[in-house]
Amino acid sequence: MREKRLGGAGPGPRLKAGLILLALVMVSINLRPAITTIAGVMNQLHGAFSLDSGLLPLLGTLPVLAFGISGPIGPWLARRLGIGRAVALALLVLAAALILRVAVPALLLPGTFLAGMAIMTASVLVPQIVKANHGTGWWTGLCTMGFGLGAALGAGLVQPLEQAFGGSLAWALAVWAVPALLGACLIQGSGESPTSAATTVGKGTPAAGEAAALTCDAPSSAVPVDVVPRKPLRKQRTAWAVTAFFGLQAMLYFAITSWLAVYLVSKGLSSADAAALLAWFSLAGLPASLLAPVLASRPAVLRIMAPGLGLSVALALLGVLMAPAGIQFLMVGMLGVVQSAGFGLAMALVVLRSAGPQTAGRLSAMSQGLGFALASLGPLVAGLLHTWTGGWEVTFWALAAEAVVLAAAGFLAIRGPVVDVEPVSRNSSSNGLFTLVGGGE
Repeated sequence: MREKRLGGAGPGPRLKAGLILLALVMVSINLRPAITTIAGVMNQLHGAFSLDSGLLPLLGTLPVLAFGISGPIGPWLARRLGIGRAVALALLVLAAALILRVAVPALLLPGTFLAGMAIMTASVLVPQIVKANHGTGWWTGLCTMGFGLGAALGAGLVQPLEQAFGGSLAWALAVWAVPALLGACLIQGSGESPTSAATTVGKGTPAAGEAAALTCDAPSSAVPVDVVPRKPLRKQRTAWAVTAFFGLQAMLYFAITSWLAVYLVSKGLSSADAAALLAWFSLAGLPASLLAPVLASRPAVLRIMAPGLGLSVALALLGVLMAPAGIQFLMVGMLGVVQSAGFGLAMALVVLRSAGPQTAGRLSAMSQGLGFALASLGPLVAGLLHTWTGGWEVTFWALAAEAVVLAAAGFLAIRGPVVDVEPVSRNSSSNGLFTLVGGGE
């Protein structure tokens, strides 16, 4: 009776789950505008902030470099503050960075780097919250769609916002701190599953009839517990396959978004049309980023999807290379669909191939941290190949070959054993049962 009374004091499990999902989507929307707003006004930064034009390539690379080195921060904060509070703190830092980098022109580069670190800190914890709340493929899909929606909104609204603020580019960039603050308010209490609080209360004062069951299912505080360590994450081959898949699809994404507009201009399109097609690349992929994690939750579909998406990206890249300017709208749209589906699947694999929430958090940090470090090479290598060859054929064929490697990584990611670093305890009683400790499933 006490468990029921306490459990019914707050919102019901369905309402709480809905609020957590809303908070996650809001967080996801905040994790791209800091990058795409700058990309959309790159040619104005010299006049608005007195930034040396030679530093523009560095400005574009800084967020991705920050992604690559700040992956471990999220799990570290989550262990000390709780998952929800850790994400909220990251969004507060993101909001501060968005304001500081335009309020003080000298902080444009450091502020952008700090924004990238905050984005990565929050991003790696999104799959952990999904796993902790037993979220379905729709949860992951809505979150990945939030990433794409945030990217499109950042690129598409920065110019209208600049006009709305009387030509002030600084205000058009700083205003994105407002949704970051809103996301921080929504997510701060979202680290636990809807039923975890009631379950904890129930276990704290077990009835006499439950005592025997509890001693068999979980170690009592009065009984010595022998913790059995799992194999380290770096020694689990599935973890490396998931990391490779995430990194390769991200490398393709950043290479495409960095050079697609330039390539389209070389095909005879105007700069305005090329920029519109780049926005279309993101918008066309929104439904795919939503549906890919949902479909991936079906094992039969996953076996085909994981390698199939890599091959589809390769074919789409070659289609963009070979198609005339008149049908680039169709080809760029197809590329956006399969590329966004690859990102959705990469996020889903972190959840699907993890044994529990703690594993999901650490695998997310590994796959995104190392993956984005690899991804930072994408724009650089693509640009160097174009410079060395004087054309785009070698660049696109190299990206297509990388997409084939992506297909192989997807095949390995779904064929290996589930990644598991959840701590395991062995009750010292004679039943010899092993049980998960700390939120494992």
